[in-house]
Amino acid sequence: MIVNIITLFPDMFSGVFSESILSRAIQGGHLDVRLIHLREYGLGSHRVVDDTPYGGGGGMILKPEPIAAALESLPERGHVILTTPRGRLFRQADALRLSSLNVITIICGHYEGVDERVSELFVHEELSIGDYVLTGGELPAMVIIDAVARLIPGVLGKDTTISGDSHYHGLLEHPHYTRPREFRGLAVPEVLLSGNHEQIRAWRREMALRKTRETRPDLMEHSLAGSEGKDED
Repeated sequence: MIVNIITLFPDMFSGVFSESILSRAIQGGHLDVRLIHLREYGLGSHRVVDDTPYGGGGGMILKPEPIAAALESLPERGHVILTTPRGRLFRQADALRLSSLNVITIICGHYEGVDERVSELFVHEELSIGDYVLTGGELPAMVIIDAVARLIPGVLGKDTTISGDSHYHGLLEHPHYTRPREFRGLAVPEVLLSGNHEQIRAWRREMALRKTRETRPDLMEHSLAGSEGKDED
């Protein structure tokens, strides 16, 4: 997958893409990240990328011309996303959908916002990672790319499953345990030591439902139909 990122702060991404799974995805040829510095497409000798809003109000607005020029410079643009607090909430289903695409382009919003004509002319969808405001769209872009990249076939190890992840079936993930068998007076649930895979699946399902009800009851209605009783690896 090719991921184009249009940003005013490309250096923010250096650490993210040089470590862990994203680094391995890039080295393995599964992910091709291309950083486009928006300032290089700014206007005039000062490379201006923003201006005051028509109608008054505080803050600055990203101008449409530099973003349009950056987009039009791309050999492949694919599916264009704008990160913005007003966007639709990014969910696991979106990560799964985007992971099947060959090319995506993320425009990192900044300042008070982006000239509306950018969305009208170029953007396929606006996404937000939560009901709060950040200083820019770079962190949301990192979150989206991380969530999408791990779903690309070949990125995770062959022994790693995503079907039990939180949100994969609309529920939060069940608890996990590893050695030691007992830690500071807390023991691993006996069912996980039983070797009875049917009982283990039922226990994990019940724990996932319980955790979701307690922590995110709003997700219960989004649980995918037919997930009841599906096998987990």
